[in-house]
Amino acid sequence: MSADHAAPQVHGTWTPEGEVPPPAPAQPSETALIDAVSQVFDPEIPVNIYELGLIYAFDIADDGHVKVEMTLTAPNCPSAQELPLQVKDVVERVPGVKSADVEVVWDPPWDPTRMSEEARLQLNMY
Repeated sequence: MSADHAAPQVHGTWTPEGEVPPPAPAQPSETALIDAVSQVFDPEIPVNIYELGLIYAFDIADDGHVKVEMTLTAPNCPSAQELPLQVKDVVERVPGVKSADVEVVWDPPWDPTRMSEEARLQLNMY
């Protein structure tokens, strides 16, 4: 690019008090996190893990770090390694999330009563 056609310089916003830093990204909403984890399916059950009741809690810190507490349908679940990694991956893609940790917990143990009504209908468990 020649000097005559240099790219324009981008300047920060200036006020009489000084330069204003760019706004911080919005903190992720619980709804956005639910939408994200709803994309993850247990490979043996045709229902997403949120509707199955496998997600127990989201802890959203002010700095954009998210902790997810989840469980599995059974301690010997064949997907015990891959499901938490998939959850971490989809949560970290949510705008405003800086990082995510996924903790698999066994207390309280999962049982079918944790499933949503929609999941029960899909699995004919009503």
